[in-house]
Amino acid sequence: MNSKNENTTCRIYLQGRKITDIASFYKQLNQQLMEEEDWKLGESLDAFDDLLYGGFGKWKSCEQLEIVWNDVAISEQFLGMETTKAYYESKLFEGSPYNQEFIKGKIKELIHENGKTYFEIILEIVDSHKERVRLIKK
Repeated sequence: MNSKNENTTCRIYLQGRKITDIASFYKQLNQQLMEEEDWKLGESLDAFDDLLYGGFGKWKSCEQLEIVWNDVAISEQFLGMETTKAYYESKLFEGSPYNQEFIKGKIKELIHENGKTYFEIILEIVDSHKERVRLIKK
């Protein structure tokens, strides 16, 4: 028997006033979606993408996820160019497992204003799951 109700939508509320950096974005996701789990989502865009496939925490029993993002403009500002640049720069260290040239290219794109901010990447990931995830920006 399938425990998912095909007609149910789980709704979470992200509080933009509390999303002032990358860590606080993931903290909100964990508070809203992962309270039933004994593990927490790490600060990773890949992990966020995986989460949106469903089957974790609060989303175990629902077919659809609705994310209501209040004060989204505040989050957009805090997850903008400066935060994104710092995020990429944190991966540039001797012995880093990350592709250094790729990361440097991402920083260069940001500086020339044709790269995506962390906030824009989040929106792009959500949009890639639009058949099951709906984002309401307030």
